Amino acid sequence: MTANLKLKGIIVPIVSPFDKHGKLDVEALEDLIEFLIEAGVHGIFPAGTTGEGPLLRQAERYLLAEKTIEKVANRVPVIIHSGAVSTKETLELSNHAKTIGAQAVAIIPPFYFSYGEQALYEFYAKLATELEDFPIFLYNNPGVGNANKLSYQLSNKLLQKYSNIIGMKDSSGSLDLLLQLSEEFKNFSAAVGGDGLILMASTMGIDAFISGNANVFPELFVSLYNAASQGEIEIARELQKKVNQVRRILKDGGDLSLFKGIMAKRGINVGQVRSPLLAASNSQLDQCQQELATIGLL
Repeated sequence: MTANLKLKGIIVPIVSPFDKHGKLDVEALEDLIEFLIEAGVHGIFPAGTTGEGPLLRQAERYLLAEKTIEKVANRVPVIIHSGAVSTKETLELSNHAKTIGAQAVAIIPPFYFSYGEQALYEFYAKLATELEDFPIFLYNNPGVGNANKLSYQLSNKLLQKYSNIIGMKDSSGSLDLLLQLSEEFKNFSAAVGGDGLILMASTMGIDAFISGNANVFPELFVSLYNAASQGEIEIARELQKKVNQVRRILKDGGDLSLFKGIMAKRGINVGQVRSPLLAASNSQLDQCQQELATIGLL
């Protein structure tokens, strides 16, 4: 495995499909992956926030990763989120991803407890050392209630020391950290986790986008990426406006049951969210459907 993976395009942090009993639905997972790849997405990212990763048991995360790798079959890169509350579990999930043939892992800082920068440095240092040449993406997502955000100083120190830490997914809502690290590290792979920043980031040279809303409308996001990357700015501007409307209607992933409910209306049945997340009501879904229809979707 090479540690110089460079992500490009729309990478989808897939929702986790559940059956009526609340178990991982492998058949629905396979259908979802095929739907996304046929729509032209450029990568798959299981077990993240959009995939309800923290609500999955470790055995479920193993199964999700294995079945994703099998179905994707090397058609696009698979980056598995392997972050967990402890170093031990994070390492186990990361080693599993490496063993089954993932292209990389993305690792959020450990959550619940608040850690200083030395603790976070040692956390990532141990993982990078143990995983040897296997690619690691730092994953900065303070918006999910994780107080342990990644600073420039910490990220810089890790990137200088460990060659298999190759990039970052940043869902902070700002491009500052990604742009600064991209300027300083030639092969740094920057991935934006905010769908409202796709066009802006593209104009600044960032070309990888991990898009939760793309579960629902992958064609729209692939079209936006293609237009932006080809310099078709007027087309890209209009597509970004439509993306922003989708974000507003679907609450930008703040209510994952809206993603799943609207996907079902598109014929992509992935079940419901896992408790304690709440399912959207029929009236909420009907309202979303009506609003999406007014902008030419559904």
